[in-house]
Amino acid sequence: MTMTHLSVNLNKVALVRNTRHLGIPSVTRAATLCLEAGAAGITVHPRPDARHIRADDVRELASLLQAWPDREFNVEGNPFHNLMDCVCDLRERGLPVHQVTFVPDSEVQFTSDHGWLFPQDAARLAPLIAAAKALGLRVSLFMDAEPGAMAAAKAVGADRIELYTEPYAVAWGTADQAVQLQRFAAAAQAALDAGLGVNAGHDLNRDNLGAFVQKVPGVLEVSIGHALIADALELGYTATIEAYLDCLKKPD
Repeated sequence: MTMTHLSVNLNKVALVRNTRHLGIPSVTRAATLCLEAGAAGITVHPRPDARHIRADDVRELASLLQAWPDREFNVEGNPFHNLMDCVCDLRERGLPVHQVTFVPDSEVQFTSDHGWLFPQDAARLAPLIAAAKALGLRVSLFMDAEPGAMAAAKAVGADRIELYTEPYAVAWGTADQAVQLQRFAAAAQAALDAGLGVNAGHDLNRDNLGAFVQKVPGVLEVSIGHALIADALELGYTATIEAYLDCLKKPD
């Protein structure tokens, strides 16, 4: 049975830090505490306006992860904005980055809220996917739970897809919950059938995560930020990571 890894998105830690000029809370300290507690990786989403994660954060986190060779660094964002500059900089410095997640957000977008469209986005994505893979990076595409799009994502060169899970999170606890779970399960199965790895993220939390990984096949990684950091404000990083890892345990 697939073991689902937890990657912690640290954008919200940086967002709080950026409200003052004191350097607290520390993004690298948060990463260290999460890794010590058992997180499998760190995710950041640097945006062009640097409203949370900044370019120096990306470099400092990559430097930190040199001491954690069994963990992964996932840098996500729009490849038509600043994402490729960030990962090329890391490669030029000899710093680790393992996965890039291409997300189709606009420069002024509040948060990611949709996936790539196929065949509309295929031609412009293909050269950027090829460029990322030439750097030795795994490429994941942020996708809606549409089974029919998965073969096209594979054909354009992606290694994985990240399922955009907000529709599932919104449906949690409502009559639509089972329908959404089935929808995501079907999309994941289509991705697996196409030869893609499956990641997931957006508004997953301690309430809805367990059911998701139980019902959706083959989820390799979940990337969780907002809810996890909010929980850490109350529980602390160590207890929070342990709670999320418990959610990811599957019955024998």
